[in-house]
Amino acid sequence: EREARVLQLRFGLEDGRSRTLEEVGREFGVTRERIRQIEAKALRKLRHPTRSRKLKDFLE
Repeated sequence: EREARVLQLRFGLEDGRSRTLEEVGREFGVTRERIRQIEAKALRKLRHPTRSRKLKDFLE
């Protein structure tokens, strides 16, 4: 999913190298503002109580 890929690139979850909004935007062919919006939406989803509970279970 696009949101997951944006987070992977932004935070360097695959290769340890975090990318800028500009770099990620170039890869997806969209503006850095659009990447910022996608990132914010994905982080909002992860912070939702239901999902954060699942993440806590996974991390324990």
